[in-house]
Amino acid sequence: MPYGYHGKILHVHLDNSSFSVETPPETFYRKYMGGSAFGAYYLLKNTPTNIDPYSPENTLVLSVGVVTGAPISGQSRLTATAKSPLTGGIGDSQSGGFFPVELKFAGFDAIVIHGQSPTPVYLWINEGHAELRPAEHLWGQTTGEVEDIIKKELEDNKVQILQTGIAGENGVRFAALISMENRANGRTGMGAVMGSKKLKAVVVRGTKRPSLANPKDLKNLARLGAKEFPNSDVYHMGLLGTAEVIGYQNSAGGLPTRNWTSGSFDGWKSITGEAMSETILKKRDTCYACVVRCKRVVEVQEGPYKVKPRYGGPEYETLSTFGSYCEIDDLEAIAYANQLCNMYGMDTISCGATIAWAMDAFESGLLTLEDTGGIELRFGNAAVMTKMVEAIARRDGIGNLLAEGSALAAEKIGRGAKDIVVAVKNLEVPAHMPEVKHSLGVIYAVNPFGADHQSSEHDPSYASYPERMAQLGLTNAKDAQGFNNETVRFAAITQYFYSALDSLSVCQFVFGPSWHLFSPQQLLEMLQLVTGWDVDMDELLRVGERRLNLLRAFNAREGFNSQDDILPPKMFQPLRGGSSDGIALDENEVKSAIINYYQLVGWDSETGNPTPEKLSELGLDWVEI
Repeated sequence: MPYGYHGKILHVHLDNSSFSVETPPETFYRKYMGGSAFGAYYLLKNTPTNIDPYSPENTLVLSVGVVTGAPISGQSRLTATAKSPLTGGIGDSQSGGFFPVELKFAGFDAIVIHGQSPTPVYLWINEGHAELRPAEHLWGQTTGEVEDIIKKELEDNKVQILQTGIAGENGVRFAALISMENRANGRTGMGAVMGSKKLKAVVVRGTKRPSLANPKDLKNLARLGAKEFPNSDVYHMGLLGTAEVIGYQNSAGGLPTRNWTSGSFDGWKSITGEAMSETILKKRDTCYACVVRCKRVVEVQEGPYKVKPRYGGPEYETLSTFGSYCEIDDLEAIAYANQLCNMYGMDTISCGATIAWAMDAFESGLLTLEDTGGIELRFGNAAVMTKMVEAIARRDGIGNLLAEGSALAAEKIGRGAKDIVVAVKNLEVPAHMPEVKHSLGVIYAVNPFGADHQSSEHDPSYASYPERMAQLGLTNAKDAQGFNNETVRFAAITQYFYSALDSLSVCQFVFGPSWHLFSPQQLLEMLQLVTGWDVDMDELLRVGERRLNLLRAFNAREGFNSQDDILPPKMFQPLRGGSSDGIALDENEVKSAIINYYQLVGWDSETGNPTPEKLSELGLDWVEI
């Protein structure tokens, strides 16, 4: 019997309202583990080459992992995968909360969504039974309104709902999928894909908990994590959220400011985790069975930016993109922008970064008052920033252009606007700067779905956590300087590990190679106790490598190659102000490091794509590029 998973994949055919259930063998589950690897597998199997991302032929996969639902912190994660409307390559996005576990308890390990419904519908899965229900009455409603209507309609307040918002209905290229009104599969536009399918929501409910191989020892490991939490390095993130790093980032000169013109923000103290805790924080929320409780819940009752607790609160990336990127230090305005993104279903990173690009373009004369409809898009203007968020979601006025994302918007207006875009493969860059974290420069460039700060470990961790790094075979922190061989090796090995985390669908704040609650070896122990498999570190890293090659193979099939593995021009221009004043990346050093990376991971040095030999080595002979 399977432990930890059901062995059932639900296929939903929207065009004719039919369903089928696939039952893959145990070898399939052990080979891919779930999550992002499942998503890439089914996308490659079911999506034709070079289709439009908004086409009915674009497959959307929602997947959890073989450990999802186990009674331990950090296992309730969901991956959404499809061809990205923003990048044109693989779209990959993760979220937490309670929806992932409820999907598993409803009886399935993944949902593969095909085709397009003639009219708006939502998918209702209850105790292994699936049906499509009309959703015309939900179209055009905010995420909070949809939650209320569905729960009342089903007469069950405990159902979990994953939905596309108004932004997804309107085809905003960075539209997100939202659950619990505040958990987002944000990056790469998965909400736009669901919206294009006229699938408004997926609603799940169930009690089908998979069996566990060793529940007693798993319970003991969970108790150990809870006991050690107050003494762990993740404890303060529980107290302050991811915003705890604002001060560190600013002091290191790595807090992107004024559309990446600087790494230092004068108003940083107003947007820290401490400032939030002292002013607008109402409580800490959590994901299923997790002791960390890092989710922010904020409230603002007075003033122009009223914020409701149901929409959560801003994380570090949101505080940066709507804050320092735009030179805005108004915490309530940033919280309101976060609420709008959750209400309408948008990725806060791409949304805030695109607005920052627009402000830069306006102040540089690349966007005019005629382009903006008379709106002065200036840095520091909180009222304009929040107005732009709503305009983007509804594609009103200049918002229609910005809904394309900064890179495609820059292409449309021309005038040299691409030179100030801070994106990789059209995906806006998150708030961690390769100018001060060199290994990220390599990962941002080569990552299949664009720049992502959660696809590898960050540079300071190598020297700070030697015992945990040694569990991954990384023991030469002193040699990891600049863009040398050891920096590239550190980037690649930790990328494999994080890739495995996204295949297992576990939280990177709980399981990781550095400051996280559980160590890499404890992750292995958890996996063994849930599944009964005798998995070792080599096999786990191989799972991560396999998933990475699947993602990269999809891109290669769509025409991507090494010419797309480039960093934006701003990263090669000297920063201004703060401790990183005058610092810039060297283009030749970055190019050399990327070639070094290709050789290390076994990809073609010229194209940057997986070789047939590498795919065969990973058991991926079926993949065609």
